Formats: sequence, C-alpha cells, structure tokens
Amino acid sequence: MDMMTTCQLNQTCGQPNSSVPPPMSNSGLAISCFTMLFGTISNLAALGILAKSRGRFSRQSKAPFLLLTVALLLADLGGHVILGSFALYLHMNHQYTMKLCDVFGTNMVFFGLCPLLFGCAMAVERCVAITKPFCRVTMITVAHVVRVVLFLSSLALVLAILPLLKVGTYTIQYPCTWCFLRVTSPCFAADTYLALIFSCLGLTALTLSLFSNTMSVATLVHARMKTPNGQTNHTTHFGRRESCTSSSSLFFSLDVEVMVQLVVITVVSCVCWSPFLIQILLMQLKQSPSTSAQKLIYVALRIASWNQILDPWVYILLRKTVLFRVCGQRWTLTRT
Repeated sequence: MDMMTTCQLNQTCGQPNSSVPPPMSNSGLAISCFTMLFGTISNLAALGILAKSRGRFSRQSKAPFLLLTVALLLADLGGHVILGSFALYLHMNHQYTMKLCDVFGTNMVFFGLCPLLFGCAMAVERCVAITKPFCRVTMITVAHVVRVVLFLSSLALVLAILPLLKVGTYTIQYPCTWCFLRVTSPCFAADTYLALIFSCLGLTALTLSLFSNTMSVATLVHARMKTPNGQTNHTTHFGRRESCTSSSSLFFSLDVEVMVQLVVITVVSCVCWSPFLIQILLMQLKQSPSTSAQKLIYVALRIASWNQILDPWVYILLRKTVLFRVCGQRWTLTRT
C-alpha cells in the first residue's frame, strides 16, 4: 500500500481516530532542517535588532507598534521551533499517533493565524497613528495593544482547540507529513465551517491590512507633497517635533521607515498566504476532493511557510540606515 492510499484510508469518516502509522518519507528532512534553523536564526536576529532600536521607538512614541512587531516575530519564532520540531520528529520516527496529529494540527492553526492577525493589527495601528495622530494618544496605548494581542491570540487559540473539543477534526494531510483541519472530504458540517472560518479570517486580515496600508501611504504621500522642502514643525498634521530641513530627513523619518516595513510585510503575507487560504476556501465551496487538489494545497502550504522566514528579514534589511544607504544618495542627487 503506497503513501497516498494510506493517507486516504486514515481520512475516511469511518476511521476518524485511526492510529495506523503510515510510512513517512525522508526526502524532506533536509528542507525541514534548513527552514527551521534559518527561520529561527532570522527571527532571533530581527528581535535583537528591535531590542537595540527600542530607545529610538520609545522616544518617538512608537512603543505600541514595537510591541506588535515583537508579538509578530515571537509568533513566527514559535511557529518555526514548535512546528519544525513536529516535522523533524515525524521524519525521524516514521510514525505518529492521532493524538500527536491533534497537537500538530492545533499548533498549525494557532501559529498560522497569529502572524496574519498581528500583521493586521500593526497595519491598523499605523493607519490610526498617521491619519489621526491626535486621537492616537488616547485610542492606542501600550495597555490597549497588550489587550489586543491577548484577544487576537485567544481568538486563534479558541479556533485551534475546537477540534480537540470534538467540534471538527484534525486529520493527516498529503503526503502524510503534516496535520491540519479536514479541508478535503469533510465528515461533518463542523469540518466545513472550521475550514471556512480559518480561510475567511485569514483573508479578512489580509484585506484589512491592504486597506489600512493604502490609507497610510496615501496620507504620507499627501503630507510629502505639501512639504516639498522637507520642512516640518510641531504644528504639522503628524504632530512631530521640528526636524532637519533636508528632504532626506523627512523621507527617512520613522513614520516612513515603519510604513515601508509594514507594506513589504503585507505584500509578503499576501503572496505567501493567499494561495493557501484561497485554495481552502475553494475546496469547501466545490467539495470535490482529488489527488491534484491535495497536492496543490501542499504546495500552497510550502509557499505559506516562507512567510515566517521572510518577515524577520524585512526588519533586518529595511532599517533606516539600510534604506538611507540604498536610496539616500540617489534621492539627494535627484534633488540637486
């Protein structure tokens, strides 16, 4: 019996709790080790960079955004370490139990949703800070952000543990190397609803991030056009202190720096996560499982896993000093 047949047998509605261990392939062991180590090192490096720039963020009242960024990177780090450990265990032991599959699936859902929700919260926070700077002082504080992080984490956790409470099920996914919600051949209505909630929640977070970032960028561009000489003072729309009179000082202000980072994060999230989320949505609407559909969602998962690797590199590469080195001289030359 080949691997695909074993997967199909373990996904039948008549055997939701089957503990028959299917054969596991070692072909992805090197990839799993690489992504786990590289992702872990990248996220730790990004957290170190944020720790060094903590003073600059706090001086310019960006503590709420910094807290959300740390939450995002910690979620990415946890996803690499925990999910990578599960993957390595399966590759090395060539077997698993359905209890292990339940725990694996729970972590897949939780660490899949958290980065999307935190990224959305970051985009909304920046949108409010840039478009409504005076309201932001009372609307967005560190205490508020802590509550938002806890709420979003709880939301992801509740959705993740529902199958453990017999509301939906986790099942082995092609090619028997990971566990997730039953997105193909659902046994109960709860399976379909959970998959739809996961997909729609992720797509909603991405859509709201795109909308918020568009509003923020439009506001920054409008402010830049109103101050062609780069002059700002404490009475401007953004409420910042008087800055340097050079155009590069405005262009590379912290507002622009974090917006560049946030826009890139949103683009990366959309590119990485959209195929996986849309494929889940289409599979629930069509309800026509096939081997090709299972292979397609596995490829989409591989693409989505790169989101947690690329996120920290946004903060490593798109810092103010790096942006100035890459674009500052060119900007100065065009102005002269």
